[in-house]
Amino acid sequence: MARIPHVIGGEKVDAAERIQAVYNPATGEAQHELGIASAATVEQAIAAAQAALPMWRKTSLTKRADVFFNLRQLLKQRTPELAAIVTSEHGKVLSDAAGEIARGLENVEFASGLLHLLKGERDEQVSTGVDVHSIKQPVGVVAAITPFNFPVMVPLWMIASAIACGNTVVLKPSERDPSASVFIADLFREAGLPDGVLNVVHGDKVAVDTLLDSRDVKAISFVGSTPIAKYIYERAAANGKRVQALGGAKNHMIVMPDADLNMSADAAVSAAYGSAGERCMAVSVVVAVGDIADELVGKIAERITDLKIGDGTDPASEMGPLITKEAKERVESYVAGAAAEGATVVVDGRETQFDGNGFFTGVSLVDHVKTDSKMYLDEIFGPVLAVVRVATYEEGVQLINDHQFGNGTAIFTRDGGVARQFEFEVEAGMVGINVPIPVPVGSFSFGGWKDSLFGDSHIYGPESINFYTRSKVVTTRWPNPDQSKVDLGFPSNS
Repeated sequence: MARIPHVIGGEKVDAAERIQAVYNPATGEAQHELGIASAATVEQAIAAAQAALPMWRKTSLTKRADVFFNLRQLLKQRTPELAAIVTSEHGKVLSDAAGEIARGLENVEFASGLLHLLKGERDEQVSTGVDVHSIKQPVGVVAAITPFNFPVMVPLWMIASAIACGNTVVLKPSERDPSASVFIADLFREAGLPDGVLNVVHGDKVAVDTLLDSRDVKAISFVGSTPIAKYIYERAAANGKRVQALGGAKNHMIVMPDADLNMSADAAVSAAYGSAGERCMAVSVVVAVGDIADELVGKIAERITDLKIGDGTDPASEMGPLITKEAKERVESYVAGAAAEGATVVVDGRETQFDGNGFFTGVSLVDHVKTDSKMYLDEIFGPVLAVVRVATYEEGVQLINDHQFGNGTAIFTRDGGVARQFEFEVEAGMVGINVPIPVPVGSFSFGGWKDSLFGDSHIYGPESINFYTRSKVVTTRWPNPDQSKVDLGFPSNS
């Protein structure tokens, strides 16, 4: 069985403190071995990044941009190959994997504009003969710790901006689907990125803690669950690092009485069950306002009965398996406990039968969900859609604002005034108006509020440039030596 290597200083490194299997979720079979890095191996990757830093930060912006233009072309050419890797280890259908790569490409394209993005500012004659300008410089070695659900998109969200800004990177992908990160590192190298600028290490908590504690790592980017995001933020911040740690979500979609219910049902099904619900922007709660709930639930139920669930490599499949057997069991446990919490299981995904040993579950729809139930409060991260019924718009907004998570939210309505009011008062970082999954395009930034984000910076887009650079302000005077004198007063701008 082939072993997936680390990438350190441009070399494939086969080092392991222990070995674990990487599974194909559609078959339940182990397909690769993965060496879990020791602290020493992680430190080797950090040292490689540190050694590459002086040269890379001196590399001209034009040459850096060339790398990203080359990378963009390579990613477009090799999307089918990379999508197949993602499907084999994550399980999502090939079209979804290709869509993930396309969204990651947006940040590669954004980073290609680094000559503009890294421009500073200048003021002339702020005082007699004095000019001031600012410059943006890299922070140094940065660590990117990425989740299993988007093994291409999320790494590209982080490492593209970080590398464009002149930093070097140690990427620690999820141990569940790590091959895509090695493939990306190979493409970066083929695009002209020097060895050591991007390093990939596979590991667990030992690897993460080594990155969090290293004096040479200056910034940490993380996407994952809220408990881990909070842990990473607190430990890294205590060590004086910059941190952006994106956590979990419970995304609500309000459907108003005036909404087109067919369009709303289409959107709810697409947003809840795409990628088997394993995405932090999935709609997990539909909030039905007024007397539309029965009709809306019926329309959603009609649509999900025909969903094709199967191996992601089958072009007929619309949804693949969950990432692990444990994930399948955890997701199904929420459906099993729904009735005891006072909910009505309209469609029970546990009843769907599948051949083989893959980690498949059917889609579930649960109505009359109580807001104090585990199904409502927890991030399930699977193909389970909850429906909460409320009497008024105000009650629906209050539900969203009271929830611990504030990642994304959406409203479906024909009323522009209500939509504008929702945009103004809802407490979430990303808002959709008749858009169920409002992931911003690459020229904006991604991130939530409340327990969905720890740290001040959102990911990719303009905020990523600020996160991966430090500003330096330079004040300049070229005086006539004959006018020089001692002056102990506070500098003035006269």
